[in-house]
Amino acid sequence: MTLVRPKKYLGQHFLKNTDVARRIAVSLPDGSPASVLEIGPGMGMLTQFLLQQPQIDLKVVEIDHESVVYLQQHFPQLEILEKDFLQLDLREIYSHPFCIIGNFPYNISSQIFFKVLDYKELIPSVVGMVQKEVAERLASPPGNKSYGILSVLLQADYDIKYLFTVDETVFYPPPKVKSAVISLTRKENPEKGYDEQLFRRVVKTAFNQRRKTLRNSLKSIVPSHPMYAEPFFDLRPEQLDVKAFIELTNKVGSALKGN
Repeated sequence: MTLVRPKKYLGQHFLKNTDVARRIAVSLPDGSPASVLEIGPGMGMLTQFLLQQPQIDLKVVEIDHESVVYLQQHFPQLEILEKDFLQLDLREIYSHPFCIIGNFPYNISSQIFFKVLDYKELIPSVVGMVQKEVAERLASPPGNKSYGILSVLLQADYDIKYLFTVDETVFYPPPKVKSAVISLTRKENPEKGYDEQLFRRVVKTAFNQRRKTLRNSLKSIVPSHPMYAEPFFDLRPEQLDVKAFIELTNKVGSALKGN
């Protein structure tokens, strides 16, 4: 396939290596829904291999008009949404479960994953290529420097696997950092004994002041409470796994109710 340079990159580095594209295309977890939405197909390097899989019902969403024209010319059978993925109401497109796949634009990759969380009941699996450091952050266990807000929020609902590293040379233009491909598979029975909105608020508040103990960072939510006497609140956010954050959320929720 000839790679044509679009006028606008929009934060995206276009994949030019067919072997890597083929490998990504077959990385959706077993049992994934047939409906697949590719984000940012660009010149269709990944798209061509997705279309070769007869079990896949593919749609793509692309914001760059020049890329859309190219895709229409080279893949006339393809259903293309010329829109900004971040502005889409995904329930208007899908009333049933679907997967997300793509070489995600670096400048919006975190926003893509936050949007996945907003529609998690519809999205059982995701395969995405992102900056290596972002992939490491999402898959990171507690105790690591890279462990953060998205690590906790995504791991509460998805099993995350770091699949493989991708070298800078397989992109046009080449980025200054390495990339990696990760997969997300929604947990069959995620623990739901907590207020999810409060969970997000607690996680974000704790990590936004990650050098502080929980006792100090959470005072913006609960100014004072006897619970702060517990040794639990001497911890810092990177020391807590998902279950501990759920426990923390429930403690904060109880305090907000005056208990």
